[in-house]
Amino acid sequence: MQRRYSLDISAQLVRSQGYVDGRWVSAASTFPVLDPATGELIARVADCGPAEAKQAVDAAYKAFFTWKQHTAKARRTYGDIVPSPFHDRKILLLKQPVGVASIITPWNFPSAMITRKVGAALAAGCTVVVKPAEDTPLSALALAQILLKHAADTVKKVSMELGGHAPFIVFNSADLDKAVAGAMGSKFRNAGQTCVCSNRFLVQSGIHDAFMEKLGQAMNSQLRMGHGSEPGVTQGPLINTRAAEKFYVMYEKRGVIITLMTNVENLPQSLAAGNVKGPSLNSDLPVAHQVADAVSLGARVLRGGKRGQGSFMEPTLLADVTTEMLCTREETFGPLLPVIRFNTEKEALAIANASNVGLAGYFFSQDVSQIWRVAEALEVGMVGVNEGLLSTSEAAFGGVKQSGLGTEGSKYGIDEYLNVKYMCFGGLEA
Repeated sequence: MQRRYSLDISAQLVRSQGYVDGRWVSAASTFPVLDPATGELIARVADCGPAEAKQAVDAAYKAFFTWKQHTAKARRTYGDIVPSPFHDRKILLLKQPVGVASIITPWNFPSAMITRKVGAALAAGCTVVVKPAEDTPLSALALAQILLKHAADTVKKVSMELGGHAPFIVFNSADLDKAVAGAMGSKFRNAGQTCVCSNRFLVQSGIHDAFMEKLGQAMNSQLRMGHGSEPGVTQGPLINTRAAEKFYVMYEKRGVIITLMTNVENLPQSLAAGNVKGPSLNSDLPVAHQVADAVSLGARVLRGGKRGQGSFMEPTLLADVTTEMLCTREETFGPLLPVIRFNTEKEALAIANASNVGLAGYFFSQDVSQIWRVAEALEVGMVGVNEGLLSTSEAAFGGVKQSGLGTEGSKYGIDEYLNVKYMCFGGLEA
């Protein structure tokens, strides 16, 4: 018999309406929020649309003029005094709030992403309109309820994230135990569903086999799939059944569609026997699509590789991976760990930087000169050196290339919500 789970939180925090202009508002329709581990309905939430969004923006705009004056007393966003080339003038640069900020957050860290963005925006003097992801709206609505007790303003309901596809490089000089621990944390945290998760693992030839053996042992001993409410569980489900359903990989064989369900281990034989063409996949490539593609091109499944029940996917370790495979070209967002063997530092950097995104990157080395070279050469906004977990609110969080614009966290995060005003004060006596 399947166990039933319940929300073990205060009933006052379970809200199903949007919060606009100081009141809870309903919408013409609702949408379901499901437990991704069981598929059971948790709640139905107001499906706010353009009309409700306009109400929220109008209310936030109206509140902005009062709020920016209130926060001016507490803000510590210092401007600058610039030396003037003229004796009768002073040049000042003032920082002022931009206005209403639209906060769009992903589902994988529903509370942390909202508080990180909203905190900086409110501190800068902005008002905010928040749209959380439809898969995890209850966390945002609970935060709105909590903020009500601490003088909140306008909050409402959307979904987006920064691109990642982070490289994880292990050089010959690395401490293998630390590298394995870093790989486990960087890949399998949140079942691989974070924007800073490592996606492409590059291991130098000299330590490749030893690293793979230690990593496989760590996966066997440390990873356990199940519902997040169960003690000892380390790997939960993918976010929803849509992600799991993309496990099904379609191949064309002389006009006949072959569907590969849960087992990709026999894919090479199927391909060889039937002159099967490569996969026909969309641009949103899930774990199983990538596993099947990699195996069809010669990769070996060392651990996992199968879909579990519902939204679950086994943590998967692939060997003999090449840069032609989809898992090295598209962000995974799941518990897939593909390993590429490389020979030289130059080769590793070329592979790592061959991406149109650049959020985070990781590498393990004990060669000090190499550490400086690689840290500066990696085309990413954040680098973990001998460390697989780097996110913290005290540090700047942001990427380069197509990994998004701007920075969150640290003293620099608030700048995204401020405009710089140039003030030229003339007519002064020299």
